[in-house]
Amino acid sequence: MPSPSEASQFLASLDADWARLVTMIGPRPDTAPDTQEPYEALVRAVAYQQLHGKVAAAILGRLLELHGGQFPAPAALVATDVAQLRACGFSGRKITYITGLAQAALAGNIPDHATALAMEDEALITQLTALPGIGRWTVEMMLMHTLRRADILPVDDLGVREGFRRLKGLSTAPTPRLLRDIGLAWSPHRSSAAWYLWRVPRDYLPP
Repeated sequence: MPSPSEASQFLASLDADWARLVTMIGPRPDTAPDTQEPYEALVRAVAYQQLHGKVAAAILGRLLELHGGQFPAPAALVATDVAQLRACGFSGRKITYITGLAQAALAGNIPDHATALAMEDEALITQLTALPGIGRWTVEMMLMHTLRRADILPVDDLGVREGFRRLKGLSTAPTPRLLRDIGLAWSPHRSSAAWYLWRVPRDYLPP
């Protein structure tokens, strides 16, 4: 897997806009390998869906408090009373989704970390998006942040598309399909490209 510093150098070499952004943000830092299980990553991602980050973090914090400060194993989550999950802040729909994920993990339908590491990106996306409440974006976040895949571009992510719009001084953000085509030039470092695009300042003005 290429290092973040190699990815930063590669992106800076693409054109003057990318070079300016990489210089402004700085090199992408190296991070320690993540050992979080895909089941946990997916439950956390569901918690964050359509919520402000601080709100979702508070909900997850209350869930952990219910389980002695530890993230609940699948069996423990299934056994958690629905009223307690509502008190944490989960909506009825999200309770259905996260308990469904726990049941899927118990049934062996969510691979463990070691198995997931050995699977191809699209194979994981196909398998996990078959689960209720799990879309492609959610699996892509797991691929990028939990499995540390280097070449994932979440083209449906508004932050990534808006970041590219600001980077290039466009009047409108590219469609997911157009960004997918544009992003081919960023391979094999598309995860790092997304990392930078998330960090383009809102008041960014290209030269």
